[in-house]
Amino acid sequence: MIHLRDVSYVRLGTRDLEGATRYATTILGLEVSERSRGAVHFKSDAREHTLCYFDGDPTDQVVAFEVDSRAELDAAGAELERLGHPVHRGTADEAAQRKVRDFVAFRDPTGNRIELVWRPQMGARRYHGERDAGITGFSHVGLCTTDAARDEAFWTTVCNARVSDRIGDAPLLRIDEIHHKIALFPTHRAGIQHINHQVESSDDVQRSFHFIREQGIPVVFGPGRHPTSSARFLYFEGPDGMVYEYSSGVRSIADELMYRERQFEFAPPGFCEWGAKPEIKEFKS
Repeated sequence: MIHLRDVSYVRLGTRDLEGATRYATTILGLEVSERSRGAVHFKSDAREHTLCYFDGDPTDQVVAFEVDSRAELDAAGAELERLGHPVHRGTADEAAQRKVRDFVAFRDPTGNRIELVWRPQMGARRYHGERDAGITGFSHVGLCTTDAARDEAFWTTVCNARVSDRIGDAPLLRIDEIHHKIALFPTHRAGIQHINHQVESSDDVQRSFHFIREQGIPVVFGPGRHPTSSARFLYFEGPDGMVYEYSSGVRSIADELMYRERQFEFAPPGFCEWGAKPEIKEFKS
């Protein structure tokens, strides 16, 4: 079994790198950690970067997960190859671009591009966003799935993910005590469905709600509270159709023996207990 330690970063292609950079700093509240030819890296916590926008096709999207050792990385690559998932071993230059010591890349059963990384680089200075959004760190991703049961089996049998809850057929998966680090939403394409950053408090969620609306950025869900993770949330549009989320107060699951996954309906009450209704196609039946 491949042991995923944490979600590490996302990489997003864009045709408008400067526009995406302005959005990431002035709207989302991230900090530029490095500019290089054709790419900009952004900090949101103690890591050297958790988001990279690069010149490229907006459908070119990658999610990376950290593993504990090079031996585990080697074993993961061999296991993926054995299961029929072709693996690319990163070159030294590619690893340097990602600020990791080593990595392997593959596609999950839907075709989502995944990287497993070893020893992601930590920052030498604290994160300090250009806008005070209250961000405490990059937290989780929503992934598209064309077959939720198949992909759930991949993440829970090939990897160490466990189901915390389901909304309809959409599983919310944890790889540590946090309620979920991966969410799989049924649709007809591969790609990242949304990107989440945690913020310090519900006050930060509400402040960002007003700020984002004043900037003319469409809010597509919330403010609200998820009945699954208990997190207070806000979803809003980003560059190239990406959906970003702020949330605060996400549930921790410390007792693995006592916890049992729960089923919620795939309808607005299954997504929000405050009554907000999503304008996100993957959240609609």
